[in-house]
Amino acid sequence: MFPKKFDKILVLGLIREQDRNLRGQMEEHMAADLRDAGYNAVSSEGEFGPKAFENMDEETAIQKLQYCDVNAVITIVLLNKAIESNYYPHRQIPYGTHHNSFGQYYNTMYDHIYSPGYYVTTTKYFWESNFYEVESRELVYSVHTQSFNPTSAGSLANEYGKMIVRDILKNNILTPIVHSDTGVKTKAF
Repeated sequence: MFPKKFDKILVLGLIREQDRNLRGQMEEHMAADLRDAGYNAVSSEGEFGPKAFENMDEETAIQKLQYCDVNAVITIVLLNKAIESNYYPHRQIPYGTHHNSFGQYYNTMYDHIYSPGYYVTTTKYFWESNFYEVESRELVYSVHTQSFNPTSAGSLANEYGKMIVRDILKNNILTPIVHSDTGVKTKAF
């Protein structure tokens, strides 16, 4: 049954309204990664707007997708976002440290005793992506991932899109694209 050719793939982010900017970036990066691999892919937000499927039953949503020639959907779901803070005490001095003078010793110990500690905050994102065939309504592929401390929403979206598309291609979910001019199949990223 797989790999299979899909004419139009919709990337749909299911992310809370307060993270709408992240949703748009996640959708667009994954759709762009699929297009870079030779597939016709669009973002849900770009194709239908941010609230296109809100309060819509399954049958109406499927009809809407079929009307727009979408025959596969890849979801991006932010399952959880956890923020952790860890306290690191003042700088540690290795045992057996020798100082040649009282001044060096005093300054080192003074800094050690009176230097405040610090906090490091990390953010972990827990994701799920599913690939559905619209006509059969079947789940074809599913993956759970996590990422932490992205430098920006754009870098998170970029890395996530590449990783998921690479894995979809590796698992032979999509028919490889053969370029007519060279006869070469499109390689995964």
